[in-house]
Amino acid sequence: MEESKEKQKSLFKKRLYNFTLRLIRFIDNLPHDNVSRRLGDQLLRSGTSIIANYIEGQAASSRKDFTNFMTISLKSANESKLWVSLIKDSRQIPITEADMILKELIELSRIFASSIITLKNKR
Repeated sequence: MEESKEKQKSLFKKRLYNFTLRLIRFIDNLPHDNVSRRLGDQLLRSGTSIIANYIEGQAASSRKDFTNFMTISLKSANESKLWVSLIKDSRQIPITEADMILKELIELSRIFASSIITLKNKR
């Protein structure tokens, strides 16, 4: 059972890492105008915060500390959805690319939210 949990954690971390790389490429392909740069900067900050806080949470000193890092990851994913939506709706990049990023952000948000609920109910 414990081995299965470790494998799930490893797969999720790999998923977050690959998503972050895809997000970086997405941002790098934005037009080089003023608005795109500003939105891209905000998205880079919030998008990379998702995995950074997840990784930091792996070394948490308590369940409460871990839950806090998971919550920050969730908030960063939600903020990233806003920036991607603004980029998409302002026609800064092809809609299909933005939709793929949004779809993954929605799924990641659901995973984090579900994990947080589980953590809080185990008290």
